[in-house]
Amino acid sequence: MKLKSVKEMLKRLCLALFIVSALACQADPRISIVVSESDLKPELQQSVIAKSLVELMENFHYQKVVVDDSFSSIVFDEYLKALDNGKSYFLQSDIADFEKYRLTMDDDLRSGDLSVPFYIFNVYQKRYNDRVAFALKEIDKKFDFTSNESYTYDREKLPWLKSEAESNNLWSKRVKYEMLNLKVTGTDESKIKETLKKRYENLVSQSTKFNNQDVFGIFMNSFTGTVDPHTNYFVPNRAQEFNEDLARTFEGIGARLQLENEVVKIAEIIPGGPAFKAKTLEVNDRIVAVAQGKDGEFVDVIGWRLDVTVTKIKGPKGTIVRLKVIPAGQELSATPKIVELVRDKVVLEDQSAKRTIKTVTQDGKSYKIGIIQIPAFYADFKAMQARDPNYKSTTRDVKLLLDTLKRENVDAVVIDLRSNGGGSLPEAISLSGLFIKSGPIVQVRDRRNNIEIEEDEDPGIAWTGPLGVLQDRFSASASEIFAGAIQDYGRGIIIGNQSYGKGTVQQGIDMGRVIGTADKLMLKAAQTAGNRSGGATVGANAPEFGQINLTMAKFYRVNGSTTQHKGVVPDIELPTVFPKDKYGESSEPRALPWDTIAPSKYSLVANLDDVKRKLLSMHKERMKTSLGYQNLQQDIADFAKREAETTITLNEVQLKKERDDQEAKVLLRENQRRAAKGLPPLKKGEARPKDDVDFIRDEGLQIMADYIKIK
Repeated sequence: MKLKSVKEMLKRLCLALFIVSALACQADPRISIVVSESDLKPELQQSVIAKSLVELMENFHYQKVVVDDSFSSIVFDEYLKALDNGKSYFLQSDIADFEKYRLTMDDDLRSGDLSVPFYIFNVYQKRYNDRVAFALKEIDKKFDFTSNESYTYDREKLPWLKSEAESNNLWSKRVKYEMLNLKVTGTDESKIKETLKKRYENLVSQSTKFNNQDVFGIFMNSFTGTVDPHTNYFVPNRAQEFNEDLARTFEGIGARLQLENEVVKIAEIIPGGPAFKAKTLEVNDRIVAVAQGKDGEFVDVIGWRLDVTVTKIKGPKGTIVRLKVIPAGQELSATPKIVELVRDKVVLEDQSAKRTIKTVTQDGKSYKIGIIQIPAFYADFKAMQARDPNYKSTTRDVKLLLDTLKRENVDAVVIDLRSNGGGSLPEAISLSGLFIKSGPIVQVRDRRNNIEIEEDEDPGIAWTGPLGVLQDRFSASASEIFAGAIQDYGRGIIIGNQSYGKGTVQQGIDMGRVIGTADKLMLKAAQTAGNRSGGATVGANAPEFGQINLTMAKFYRVNGSTTQHKGVVPDIELPTVFPKDKYGESSEPRALPWDTIAPSKYSLVANLDDVKRKLLSMHKERMKTSLGYQNLQQDIADFAKREAETTITLNEVQLKKERDDQEAKVLLRENQRRAAKGLPPLKKGEARPKDDVDFIRDEGLQIMADYIKIK
């Protein structure tokens, strides 16, 4: 090692010991309240990550970020909003105390000083615990439900609470509303208090499980969100979860878990996983202890955070985990059974592309239409890099589904991208290639204005017949690349709502690749010296320093228009309950703008302008007599009314009347729909049979039938 490097390491180690000492005693002179031993404190590793993130943002973010005082002010507001968006916990006096940090957060981030965000969080947690404790006492209070009081449940646009007395009044009304809500829904009065006490005791329990990784994650995302809404930092375990979700695979026992009354229970057994094959676990079984390998000691996990327990149960393929399990229906005092499972790779098929076939009849003729629902653009990059011939990806799954639909002799295919928030860019490109011969799919411009054209180079086409794409306000990113390419090439008809408008490119960066060797050696030395403050348990496959998904470029369609901000406008637009000013990229205050670049050179598959005009005319004619369309318009009006409301009555008679009127309206609408289908009406209180009602999809199928006839 060079002398300069050694000096640098010693310098950093000295700095590390100073920071650790400061973290331990909270010596920051700006902090006016002494932090107690029970309060959460930052780790040295988090300090190093924070400094590295500032460098990354300034040097590589698409926006050419400058972290200065004005930036600090926005981070300050974002952090308070992230903690207490409803303004139900902090008092005005707290905010006045915090104001002195408004313009110093940029300097603190550069130096890795996290004492202020942790101080603010500890004040928040104190207020939170005080409010929940107050609410627990209020449950035994005798409330008058005949008065004309109201409860303001949405305080986002109101001032911060002036005093503890004002806060008490708000929380007393909250408890009163929750009690009244249970009362009007028919809950037995003897159980109302018991139910509410359990609810608030659970909130207290969850509050005690917060750790410094949670605080660090919240603050760092307030920092990254100040630049744009899609740059995110993930602490190690959250990074692992994100990457597993993108791959649609993970290694473990194949069970979804949830926390109930301090105990982890089996919520679902995933088909094909180890637990499914072994048949030794059942839904609602409770896990009380976990051991590693055949001889490892059992560790009691009652009262643990769910994510920490999950970390213990997950693990590399081929390893053994043993569980102490209380079978469903038995008391916790019962003798647990011991279940031994060999971990394996688990594929989340229920979150993968799926297909159905629907038959549409028009003018006495029936058409078979295949629907492929794609929940996300996923790819198991780890398996792909390992040259696994069966690695999982959206394109591979969809190609197999198209093959089955062709064997079923469908007349058209609809790709359903509703609520598909995106995912893998290569998958969006290769999926587009299943429907066109070859050519550019998307253009990508980086912060230096370099433009790269991403092409489909495979001349093979998996489906040449009529194609439709269903999208909604929550179809984003990779979904918009696919829909935009299909529209630009004239390959199919886009149906639904204007898409989200996320046209930015994020690259997942393991922070371990960014943090220098000297910093890593310094951290290791500090940990060896016993100076680490003790953070959360990190999963075996989690990146040690977390991961940042950094916005580094912008997407442009082959026609030169970015998908950013405006998204993809459908050829046949259907109404939606979600207004553009509140949902989608255009509602984000720091969204990057829409713009254009030069178009790519590409060849149209077909000019569908005349076809689209005819389809729109036929659609509008059908809507004149469509009960589903009328119901959707009413839903839009009702949703807009609810969105504008911020208070609710605490008068029992009035609240019950409002609920009864709403239920009567829903029942009337349902019975009108059933009458149109020749079904018997439902009675009040009778559960609606599970059926297959989806107006947007059904109208999309009618449009596709029109398209087949026109072609």
